[in-house]
Amino acid sequence: MSAQDKAHVCGLMRVNHVGEVCAQALYQGQALTSRDPAVRAALRFAADEETEHLAWTERRITELGGRKSLLNPLWYVGALSMGVLAGRLGDKWNLGFLAETERQVEAHLDGHLACLPEQDIRSREIVDQMRVDEIRHAETAVNLGAAELPAPVKAAMKFAARVMTGTAYRV
Repeated sequence: MSAQDKAHVCGLMRVNHVGEVCAQALYQGQALTSRDPAVRAALRFAADEETEHLAWTERRITELGGRKSLLNPLWYVGALSMGVLAGRLGDKWNLGFLAETERQVEAHLDGHLACLPEQDIRSREIVDQMRVDEIRHAETAVNLGAAELPAPVKAAMKFAARVMTGTAYRV
């Protein structure tokens, strides 16, 4: 890869790493406040799977000679707080938040697959497997009774994700 491609891929993988930091915190917060044992178990399973994603993205960043986001502690605290809040709204909204988060992550990962260099097979494999797992998390949430979030909440989530990804790409 060219130096420019390598720097771009590193930025994308840093964004994905931040996403996994946030996912772990979010699901941990949601599990802490969930009332249903089956929902708690599903959230903990998703958080555990996100741990694998975190390791994959961290390893890839290292392979590319990059660094993780300097703001990871802030991302974690923010996402944990959102998870606790989502859980306190009740399990159907908690699951709805999980499902919508994963749908938005799926779209985000589709975008990364579209702009990753074709020759970067390693990053493509990581992002593709993460995408498959995120789709499954959304399906699990729906199967457990997720409520459909109102359009303004979805829009706010998209806006927050744009701010996070734009910042994490650089910082």
